Formats: sequence, structure tokens, C-alpha cells
Amino acid sequence: MAWCATVLTLYPEMFPGPLGHSLAGRALAAGAWSLRAAQIRDHATDRHRSVDDTPAGGGAGMVMRADVLAAAVDNALRREPELALLAMTPRGEPLRQEFVRELAGGPGVVVLCGRFEGMDERLFEARPIRPVSVGDYVLSGGEVAALVLLDACVRLLPGVMGAAHSGVDESFETGLLEYPQYTRPYDWEGRLIPEALRSGDHARIAAWRQARAVEDTRLRRPDLMERRGGVPGHRPLARGDDRDD
Repeated sequence: MAWCATVLTLYPEMFPGPLGHSLAGRALAAGAWSLRAAQIRDHATDRHRSVDDTPAGGGAGMVMRADVLAAAVDNALRREPELALLAMTPRGEPLRQEFVRELAGGPGVVVLCGRFEGMDERLFEARPIRPVSVGDYVLSGGEVAALVLLDACVRLLPGVMGAAHSGVDESFETGLLEYPQYTRPYDWEGRLIPEALRSGDHARIAAWRQARAVEDTRLRRPDLMERRGGVPGHRPLARGDDRDD
């Protein structure tokens, strides 16, 4: 059975969007996964199809109503009760690669997209929804965040990336940033490809890549290093391994 994604949104026309192109688009056309965008307003009960109301206690903006959202969620789960239920919100847990792998290995996801000032908190108390955030910044709505999550999952589905090992060395797959990449020309504006990569020595190349991944992660994402507890047995680059000549 194909991996299945249902998106609950006020803007179903935003999907598949970029997911209809490149790897994800080809996989969608080939039936490796399916996508359904469902309109949350279809579950409103008044003639204006209202999905939001003013915040309890006062304040700016509007809040998405728990009753309308719950009706949309319940309808999605009646159709696909085995799918993981997520909500895209800046109040959620950070999206990490290990969770992406877990989702990609399952039957699929139902993704609820927030808008306005957020969703009535009682929804999360009443339904088994896992709140997820794609970063420490604010978007106009959860749809863009849902596209990020779905793209991260779809590329891990069997056959989507082609070679089975294509994603193994990429950033975050091993808890480190990926090592730097180079290609022809050998000399570009006086900058040369590092000598280690031109050596033809596979063991030396592997050691260089591992060392650079560790060093770049230390410099750019020390939080990842702390999460790993350091890199036991790590050997810094040997003298000359990172030279450009």
C-alpha cells in the first residue's frame, strides 16, 4: 500500500505545490505515495463557515476553533485511522530526522495546518495530536511547514531517491552536518578541490569526509554535538589533508 498523506487546511489549493515536482512529484505520479488536501471549512456549522473566533481573555488576532478542527480531524481519522496525526505549530516539538524516518516507515500522516494566532489548546487535550515545529520562527500558516515535513518524508520512501544509499551521508542522517561537496572544474577562481579528495585513496577520502563533518558540526551546530555527547575517538584532519594544492 502506498504511503498516504492527508492535509487539513484552509488553503487546499496550496497542495501539492512544490510536491508535484522533482522527486516527490515523480513519486506521486507513479503512485509511490498519495496526497489529499481537505478543506477545514467544510466542517464549520454556521452559514458563514466560520473556523475561528476571538481569543479568550482578549488580545489581537483570531484563534481556530476546537469544535471545527476536531470535526475535520475526526473525519480524516475515520477514513484513515492508522495514520499518524500531527499539527504544524511553532509550539510543537522540533522536527528531526529520526522522527522523519519514523513517519516515512509508517503508513502515512494526517497533518493539521494552523493559521491566525493558533489553535484552541483544548483540541490537543481531546485528540491524540502530536504538535510539530519546523523551526524557531513564525510562518503565515502551517501549510509551508507541512510541505517541508512531507518532502522530508517522501524522499525516504523506497525507490524515490534511486540508489538505496543516496541519503545515508546527508546532513542529520548520522547526527552530523554533511561534509562539504566539490565537483569539476578542479581549479575555480584559484580555489582547488582539496587534495585528499583527489588522492584516489578511499580510506583517506572517508576519513577526510568524517573529519570535516565533525569539524563543521562543531563550528556551525554545537547543539548537535552536545546531543551526540561529542564524537568518541574522533581524529582531527591530518596535516595536509585539507590543502587545496
